[in-house]
Amino acid sequence: MDLRSRHCVPCEGGVPKLDPGRVAEFRREVPAWEVRDDKLHRTFRFRDFRAAMQFIERMAEVAEAEGHHPDFAVHYNRVDVTVWTHAIDGLSENDFILTAKIDALVP
Repeated sequence: MDLRSRHCVPCEGGVPKLDPGRVAEFRREVPAWEVRDDKLHRTFRFRDFRAAMQFIERMAEVAEAEGHHPDFAVHYNRVDVTVWTHAIDGLSENDFILTAKIDALVP
């Protein structure tokens, strides 16, 4: 499955979290992301603050287009990103679609 070619579907809750088998299946497409506490985490490193902020701007554009928004923290040249579906307090297919698209932003 090519997650980058798919789009997030609005989730207002009422759907179950992904079971561990589906999480493992989707993780094969985004292996750099770590699963912790029903959330996806990844740290991106850049040459400097400006490059980190340019990444944040590109990530924000993707997130807005998908209607699914990550949490992130900038630490000079490092950006820590966390993705999960707030409405179900866990992981959904949308999270893996978004993380695949975020991965495509960095060489």
